[in-house]
Amino acid sequence: MPSPARRELAEFLVSRRRQVDPRESGLPAGGARRTPGLRREEVALLSGVSHTWYTWLEQGRDIRPSRQVIDALARTLRMSPAEHEYVRRLAGHGGSVPASAPEGMPAHVQRLVDALGSSPAYVITSSWSILGWNRAYERFYPGVATVPPADRNLLWLVFTDPGVRTLLGDWTTDSRRFLTQFRAEVGPRLADREVVDLVARLEAASPHFRSGWASHDVDRFSSGERRFEHPEVGTLLLEHHQLTPADAPGLQLVVYTAAEDSDAAAKLSRLTA
Repeated sequence: MPSPARRELAEFLVSRRRQVDPRESGLPAGGARRTPGLRREEVALLSGVSHTWYTWLEQGRDIRPSRQVIDALARTLRMSPAEHEYVRRLAGHGGSVPASAPEGMPAHVQRLVDALGSSPAYVITSSWSILGWNRAYERFYPGVATVPPADRNLLWLVFTDPGVRTLLGDWTTDSRRFLTQFRAEVGPRLADREVVDLVARLEAASPHFRSGWASHDVDRFSSGERRFEHPEVGTLLLEHHQLTPADAPGLQLVVYTAAEDSDAAAKLSRLTA
């Protein structure tokens, strides 16, 4: 039985292989292709490995691909930088297992979050459980304080809370972005009980999550402008930032600040007054 990381690597390679247009790899598009994308033997040839070895890799067998082989496969399968980093981590190259989150919210991290004033901010663990937040975030999303602690997980709320669905400016696009970033973070830890339970619950609760998870798509976080529709102050254009405290590496601090040349600063001040 392959390990969860090996199985994920195998399924991810299959999903990427089927998305590559043979013509982009200099191969003829014609011929009897039963499935879209490249054939296994074509991936092997273009990557400089044997067909049998690559087949074993897609079968999830316990083989140890080198970093150079993983890099060659990433080039052949035309992976994005986020996808390339993801397969490296699944294969055991690059990136360490995230540090364990503390049992509760560290007092000094809570003071930092509170000091951000009218900028909504919250803190999550490596499995995206929400550990703490400031008053501005509670005014921005009141549900964070009332949801049962067992459901206080960012991904769970994005896919199951109608309040979050209303708040997100483009829920279909935004929820997909959250999903792909979550998978990129937890892919090597798919055997963790917390992750297993969360994914199972979401697959049962949300068809949108279920189809997105089956795609194996991944992406990395990048700071940028996000649009929200708040029931009290209307449209908010906010910049989305993510930081990791140096002395609490198992946590991520997420902060929203007013976007430049927008009226978001005044609206956030009204919201938190």
